[in-house]
Amino acid sequence: MFKLYRFRDLKEAGIVKNWVTLKRWIEKHGFPPGRLLGPNTRVWTEAEIEAWFLSRPEGWEGPPPEIAKPAAPVGAGSDGPVSKEDRLHPSTASESESQASEKSEAA
Repeated sequence: MFKLYRFRDLKEAGIVKNWVTLKRWIEKHGFPPGRLLGPNTRVWTEAEIEAWFLSRPEGWEGPPPEIAKPAAPVGAGSDGPVSKEDRLHPSTASESESQASEKSEAA
């Protein structure tokens, strides 16, 4: 008899942390896709998980995490706080910034 593992079993065993990573491993790193027992139940056999694990290079720790750049704060580029009017009408904000820089250059 063979043992079947569900996602929660993979997670408890420390093999994978979330569905997104598991899906990426299936698509790009050869992790077995498993079998559907029902519309929302996917399982893997112990043998196919072990075969995948043994096929991995010894130093492999998984794909690097995606490094997301934080979004620039609203008004990042201006010297002062952004008014509600500037947030609602960004073209007005860029015009007022250019006018302010022209005034400072003229002075």
